[in-house]
Amino acid sequence: METFKSKVWVLGDDIDTDIIIPTDYLALKTIEDMKQYAFAPLRPELASQIKNGDVIVAGKNFGCGSSREQAPEIIKSLNVKCVIAKSFARIFFRNAINNGLLLIENPDIYEDVTEGDEIEVCVNRCIKYKGREYAIASLPQNLVDIINAGGLVQAMRRRNGLEPLR
Repeated sequence: METFKSKVWVLGDDIDTDIIIPTDYLALKTIEDMKQYAFAPLRPELASQIKNGDVIVAGKNFGCGSSREQAPEIIKSLNVKCVIAKSFARIFFRNAINNGLLLIENPDIYEDVTEGDEIEVCVNRCIKYKGREYAIASLPQNLVDIINAGGLVQAMRRRNGLEPLR
């Protein structure tokens, strides 16, 4: 994988799927239509402020709540490079990988990082912030392959010699 520098957006503990994309907006036709409402119950302006390649840093239990797969799809559609959290809800974690969204667990950086600052992520090695390195566990190669392909469907298409979906 890679190393990248990104602006940080900080969210709290227990950011559930209803905060990521409220139920009211699931009736919209496409993810592109829905994404403007991402995080609306918590911070209505956030979706319009996130820029390509930004990173979300959150507390514990990110993605808890219902198992809706639109939650990681919405985050990915905002072009968030990755989500770093103390912990992730199990079903959200799997849905995120299936959609090609990089998730990194780290129990320490949340307490130290300031929104708007820049961090450097060395995938499968560490996070660098203000001269300090935060160790991160490496992802198994099969998950790295899925994320790099853009999600499980794309990874399977690639594996089977098929053209990627657009």
